[in-house]
Amino acid sequence: MKPKIKPIARIQQNVLARSERRLLTWLCGKLPAWVMPDHLTSLALFGAVLIFAGYAAGGSDPRWLLVAIAGYFIHWFGDSLDGSLARFRDIERPRFGYFVDHSADALGTMMIVLGIGLSPYVRVDVALLALAGYYLLSIHAFLAARVVGELKLSYVAAGPTELRLILIAMTLAMLGVGEPQPVYGPFSAFDIAMGLAGLAMIAIFVVQTIIVARRILREGE
Repeated sequence: MKPKIKPIARIQQNVLARSERRLLTWLCGKLPAWVMPDHLTSLALFGAVLIFAGYAAGGSDPRWLLVAIAGYFIHWFGDSLDGSLARFRDIERPRFGYFVDHSADALGTMMIVLGIGLSPYVRVDVALLALAGYYLLSIHAFLAARVVGELKLSYVAAGPTELRLILIAMTLAMLGVGEPQPVYGPFSAFDIAMGLAGLAMIAIFVVQTIIVARRILREGE
């Protein structure tokens, strides 16, 4: 007998949520029957590998950054559609899907951010700060899903899709600027942008942790 899984409410309030949902629903209806959610999860990981390779090789030839940009679109397609397709076809696997999907997301995020850190545009220590901030928000989301039954997929009106668009814009700026020049000590403008993003995510984690803790106390525990 399979254990019963309490439904988790998905909280998604990012800027592009409604338009993206309409697009994803349309795409789900167009995908051939043989395409399954696991295929899309694997495709998202492949996109992350392309992003990693594009950034890591960008030091030898900036045109490799175009590979990273293509990888972002592939990653969005697979990552956004795997769960959407499962819900669209009513073939969700709450335990397996939740575990594998978020595990793949964690691995893919690590490859993307490490790739940025291995590029000549962002210091690896700064990239790791941003990765730590992202992981802290992910941990908060998974903990909140367990204790209050809500999986928060966006913060400050931004979710994974908005973050990808920001990173694509930054990558295009890398192509346009070329070799970055220090603007504050040893840090380039790209370093400062990534560092501030990491610090902002850490701050949001602290604030959200306090908010959820107070909510739990109000509910009598």
